[in-house]
Amino acid sequence: MADTITLKPEEYLMREGEDSNEMYFLNSGTMAVYKVKNNTEVQIGTIYSGELVGEMSFLDSEPRSATVKAIGECELVVIPNEKLNKYLSAQPKWYRALVQTLLDRLRRTSSRVKI
Repeated sequence: MADTITLKPEEYLMREGEDSNEMYFLNSGTMAVYKVKNNTEVQIGTIYSGELVGEMSFLDSEPRSATVKAIGECELVVIPNEKLNKYLSAQPKWYRALVQTLLDRLRRTSSRVKI
């Protein structure tokens, strides 16, 4: 059975720049995504029930690219890095290359976003 965590409103799940070793599936609730600009958090997105959270850093082992916190009460399923690595190691090499290429392009695009 998968581990789950519950966050209360305004509770942080992750902060921009942190290291990553897990991603999450938002089972219920809504979360806000923030980037820091001039020492102020600016909301740049929203994560809804049924979506993944923290997938970029989880997949490419780069620091978290944004801060995420609960808007209301949230329940998340924790997906540890070991589970995905086990799955990916069983896939063809081109599959991992595809994932890495998409992540590289997404990070480059994300770094160009002005807030």
